[in-house]
Amino acid sequence: QVQLVESGGGLVQAGGSLRLSCAASGSIFSINAMGWYRQAPGKQRELVAIITSSGTTTYADSAKGRFTLSRDNAKNTVYLQMNSLKPEDTAVYYCYGVVTFRPYWGQGTQVTVSS
Repeated sequence: QVQLVESGGGLVQAGGSLRLSCAASGSIFSINAMGWYRQAPGKQRELVAIITSSGTTTYADSAKGRFTLSRDNAKNTVYLQMNSLKPEDTAVYYCYGVVTFRPYWGQGTQVTVSS
């Protein structure tokens, strides 16, 4: 079994920054991809950013230029640096991982951006 443990959410003013972390643990043979989705109230869950094992990173248009996804392979951890946050970034952020070709989700961490 694989667990994804998130940290770093919270409340921040518009224009501020937050850094989310997600660490994978458990029976890990290979991590095929890891990243973040988010879900705002009344909306569908959407991709924020994801990185593959080869290092290819994909960002949502809303994240480009403001968010940076990075990884520490030795720690099986990804980081989402979020700058210039906007109220519309308010959502529950979920870590997502494909580990040994199986999908896993974290519990979610709340990010609230006040105007």
